[in-house]
Amino acid sequence: MVEPSPFVLNFAPTGMMPRRADSPHVPLEPANIAAQVSEAAEIGITVVHLHARDPDGAPTHDPAVYADIIGRIRSNHPEVVICVSLSGRLCGEFEKRSAPLQLTGALKPDMASLTLSSVNFSREASINSPEMVSRLAKEMLIRGVVPELECFDTGMVNYARYLAKLGLLRPPFYFNLILGNAASAQADPLSLGTMLAMLPRPCLWAAGGIGRMQTSAHALALAAGGGVRTGLEDNLYFDQARSTPATNLQLVRRTHELASILERPVMTAVEFRQRMAMLPGCGAFGREPVKPDGITTA
Repeated sequence: MVEPSPFVLNFAPTGMMPRRADSPHVPLEPANIAAQVSEAAEIGITVVHLHARDPDGAPTHDPAVYADIIGRIRSNHPEVVICVSLSGRLCGEFEKRSAPLQLTGALKPDMASLTLSSVNFSREASINSPEMVSRLAKEMLIRGVVPELECFDTGMVNYARYLAKLGLLRPPFYFNLILGNAASAQADPLSLGTMLAMLPRPCLWAAGGIGRMQTSAHALALAAGGGVRTGLEDNLYFDQARSTPATNLQLVRRTHELASILERPVMTAVEFRQRMAMLPGCGAFGREPVKPDGITTA
């Protein structure tokens, strides 16, 4: 029996794909994103996984837009761990994908996403070449930004182990295990258990589910002693029949309800930072930067 323990609640409110035509509840503008993060933080979250949008609602890696969102969040909830997306789903240029890592001072993100290989979704692919993954990992080390390691299957977990041996990833590690995508691991005990058995230690992890698989993935993760990623990025509906559009707050509250059954409280950002060997926050973010000549890959 797994002893009740605090779990990471990773809040993903926006994503790259949903538009207002898909859901009237998805936040797109910096003020709207920050407001929904603030409401979720009042309920209880550990990490927020941010995507930025331009004025037309299209995905962007523009650091100025991220700075606007981060500044708004930190003005009200400086304790929340902030992760920015470096997704390759609609962008293949290193300079653009890595641009949010340029933010410094009070606007520096604690973490940034690193998808460890290419992956097919229902209508397009997220392209993450070995060179791109390595360059992003190295840039995070140099800037003291902690990778949020996104894994959709066991191959990606194995690649994390490989990069750790090369010195491009350093412990403690944090993983998001994304389940239920048609082209990758499913939201079932065997798939999740296989991925968990391969995770390098020490690490923290959370699982998210795509679409109607979200609730199943959350229940599996909480029962297995892990954390949860939730939000409209992964799932736009509250029910499996897809008849009731969800809001971010409904999804966060349901996560709390599932966790309460297992008597598992949400991990505080303070504890998360401690366990991830991160700086204490509220003025200093992420980890100590590593000098480029201190990074060896052989």
